[in-house]
Amino acid sequence: MLCLAWLAPHAGAQTAPRAASTAPNTWLSAATVEMPMSAPPQAGERVIGIQELIQTVLTHNPGLRQAQQASVSAQAAVRGAQVYANPRAEFQMGRNRARMPGTPTGSAQAWGVSQLIENPSARQARLDAAQAAAQGSEEGIGLARNLLVSDTRALAAEYLLRRAEAEVLAEELALLEDVRERVRVRVDSGEAPRYEMIKAGAEIVQARERVQTTRLQAEQVLVSLNRLAAGQLPARWTVGGQLPAEAEVPALETLRQQVAAQNPELRTLRAELDRARAQTEGAKASRWPGVEVRLGQSQEPDVRQTSVGLGMQLPLFDTRQAAVDEAASEAIRAQTRLEGRQAELEQELALATQALDLARLRVRSLGEGVVKDAEAALRVAQAAYKFGERGILEVLDAQRVLRGARMELLRARFQVQTALIDLDTLAGRYAQASAPQP
Repeated sequence: MLCLAWLAPHAGAQTAPRAASTAPNTWLSAATVEMPMSAPPQAGERVIGIQELIQTVLTHNPGLRQAQQASVSAQAAVRGAQVYANPRAEFQMGRNRARMPGTPTGSAQAWGVSQLIENPSARQARLDAAQAAAQGSEEGIGLARNLLVSDTRALAAEYLLRRAEAEVLAEELALLEDVRERVRVRVDSGEAPRYEMIKAGAEIVQARERVQTTRLQAEQVLVSLNRLAAGQLPARWTVGGQLPAEAEVPALETLRQQVAAQNPELRTLRAELDRARAQTEGAKASRWPGVEVRLGQSQEPDVRQTSVGLGMQLPLFDTRQAAVDEAASEAIRAQTRLEGRQAELEQELALATQALDLARLRVRSLGEGVVKDAEAALRVAQAAYKFGERGILEVLDAQRVLRGARMELLRARFQVQTALIDLDTLAGRYAQASAPQP
């Protein structure tokens, strides 16, 4: 907890506490640039790590389960495309009645069996289209998994940010309450005007509001995480740990190769393109669907006739040109979507890399410069206030600047994690079920 012993009244004040003799460096030793340690869990509150949280979300998320069921349906469609057409059987029965003398009468019957021998090109095209659709469904699972892990990591990082901000603000609130008590002593002893007491009270009201707002934002993030997990998280829980440490990032060219080869969205679009091309080939082959082989026999009272024949559909009126044009157009659209998305992902990769560089630069600038300068300014303000050269307003302003710098440093570190998550998402790091957990 931060202390403000330097705000003790001058030595002549009879009500000054014994802590007033503490050196000004006491506060500075507490106002370090390190991020707040993770708050201990409250009674009955369960701490869930990032890996366990991600696994819970992946197990129960409805969107991912729907994608998995879509893959099951696509595999069933592949099995359906592999089967052969069923044979067709016919049976007829009747009776002959003589209309001329000498013609035999009696029962007549006929039966026939036919089997369609499908065009091999059409059959293979249908099978290729079904397999491409199944592959697209598998890639859809990877896409859903990749985005889900990305969203979970981003929300977890945001919660850790809000919690760290709340801890910084809580420390500031405790400091301001200590300030008010010290100012009250000086006001009561006549060493400071009453408006300093009013100003300190107003700062406390604002600080309490900031603490409550930040804690509410943290609770809202937990609600969003529980929504991703379909409400399967405990009633009272918290995310364990702090903002993750910065990880090494491959070179830009390596990232480009990973995006081109592993990005699940691109892989899904490629599967759609393969399916559209197979459907185009199938539409062309459907002009000659196949040959129907027929075997039949008819029996009359005095005649039995057996026949074997072939049947074929001739493309005289319907040449299937409309179906071919439609399938070809869909293939062109799929090719355009793929190429457009590739260009977009390259731009997103470049922007994410730039965002990471800027966030790292902000972390270094804030951690090594701004925060230290704010600490020095506060140290000067507190020393001047101690000797009566400055008022409480200057001290509160310096404290506000230091708090703002610490908050900006937290946000900069959060931006680093956001950029890293974006790079992992673009590279499809978590698309596979066996992908490494963060």
